[in-house]
Amino acid sequence: MSERSRPAGQEALFAEPRGARRPPARRVVLLTGPSGSGKTSMVRRLGLPVLALDDFYRDGDEPGLPHRFGIVDWDDPGSWDAGRALAAVERLCREGEAEVPVYDIPTSRRTGTVHLSVGTAPVVVAEGIFAADLVAACRDRALLADAICLQRPVAVTFTFRLLRDLAESRKPPHTLVRRGLGLARSEPALLRRWTDLGCRPLSPAAAEEAVRALV
Repeated sequence: MSERSRPAGQEALFAEPRGARRPPARRVVLLTGPSGSGKTSMVRRLGLPVLALDDFYRDGDEPGLPHRFGIVDWDDPGSWDAGRALAAVERLCREGEAEVPVYDIPTSRRTGTVHLSVGTAPVVVAEGIFAADLVAACRDRALLADAICLQRPVAVTFTFRLLRDLAESRKPPHTLVRRGLGLARSEPALLRRWTDLGCRPLSPAAAEEAVRALV
């Protein structure tokens, strides 16, 4: 019934306030953890739509990027475009599709964009080491299904990270070893930061079970 045809004094049922947002059609699981903790392997097993948050890194020659170990500190949130990542998460949850960047880690720059569609899936996984930085914003927007940080023994993450980075030739070997040792030392502090931001620490097996329960 239109406003013109509604009898005087009769209120519209379930009237939506001007500017109000409708509930999202799907929600997001924010998945973080140290580099090498098994995030990518887990989401592959789940078979759910995945937004790779690492694709929202800034180009390596962008002015003002943080540095560590003689290179850009890719583990500092300042190297990452949080606003663009959040916008993509919200579009995927509300509209089911978004244009997302493609990032080439060896050359440290964006190489293009790709159209990501999640279909009718009720849950989207957004994974990356900066996922915890989106917890508060996603909760405020009623987008959050869960927020998890993977937790493994430090020696395990160091080994898996180094083997992966060497296999992908991400950086020179001496840089990867030096960076890996530095990350191993800072890992406990990272886990505390992620839990303070709203993630709950789980083993990969427990995390996989929790996400499957949502679906």
